[in-house]
Amino acid sequence: MRQRAIVLDANILIRAVLGQRVRELIVGSLADVSFFAPDTAFDEARKYLPGLLEKRGVDGVAALATLDALESVVRPLDIRDVPVI
Repeated sequence: MRQRAIVLDANILIRAVLGQRVRELIVGSLADVSFFAPDTAFDEARKYLPGLLEKRGVDGVAALATLDALESVVRPLDIRDVPVI
């Protein structure tokens, strides 16, 4: 069977950090789906997460560690290396 690939944006990465459902969907689909995100999406998530975390009263260190851990299953893409089709 051909494996699928999904490209995630910064909003989805943020949802994966802030909630359980998106993170569970990603982890639960790893056998069938390869996940990618532009490196700029990780940069954007790191930029906006601190403000969102502060508003929610969430521990920033643990949340940012979750984002870092996502990079092991959501492969960052250097958008300069992606061919335009």
